[in-house]
Amino acid sequence: MSSTRRIAIVTGVLFLVTEVAAIGGLALYRPVLHDAAYVLGSGADTRVLLGALCEFVLALAVTGTGAALYPVLRRQNEGAAVAYVCGRLLEAAVIVIGIISVLSVVTLRRQAEGAPSTDEASLVTAGQALVAFHDWAFLFGPNFVLGANTLVLAGLMYTSRLVPRFIAVLGLAGGTMICASATAVLFGAYEQVSVAGSLAALPVFAWEVALIVRLIGKGFDERPDGRTAP
Repeated sequence: MSSTRRIAIVTGVLFLVTEVAAIGGLALYRPVLHDAAYVLGSGADTRVLLGALCEFVLALAVTGTGAALYPVLRRQNEGAAVAYVCGRLLEAAVIVIGIISVLSVVTLRRQAEGAPSTDEASLVTAGQALVAFHDWAFLFGPNFVLGANTLVLAGLMYTSRLVPRFIAVLGLAGGTMICASATAVLFGAYEQVSVAGSLAALPVFAWEVALIVRLIGKGFDERPDGRTAP
């Protein structure tokens, strides 16, 4: 197996991990994100901690995709390859910031449990502030930055023809739509987790699934001269 083929498989697996970990983290976080009085109740800390673990795996996999693809992308356009790696690092960093804010809610709930005399209204306000911090991190990391990274990668894939162009076009459409959706959320058009937000995220999800299948199943396309793409 050539080194390029191994890179394609590793990259495909890492993208698959990002999909599974992102969905798992969002599902497991539900109690803390949707219960304004979470800090006052019995809590679902184990579930939330598992969600944080999923998100940490997500951050590692996001970083890994940039590192894995760099040797291939730099031979197409070194500047864009560096930009993609830096973008993935930024995306991972914002995800970790969101994780810390959610874990801080868990800490707050545990402290409140050990000190029943604490002012409940203040606790709820602090908990809601931390959840709001997570929501903004979620908007800028897995939305704005993800969209920008998708546009960079899909653009490189389109010009280099490392994958069939319909896959690259799907990525260009997905990156554009998720950035537009994030802008709409920023200005209050609709909620991040909503029907409209989910529909806007479908193209980028489809792009990543198509990329996963292509990279694991076949790898990068050959060049017109018959040589394997770098």
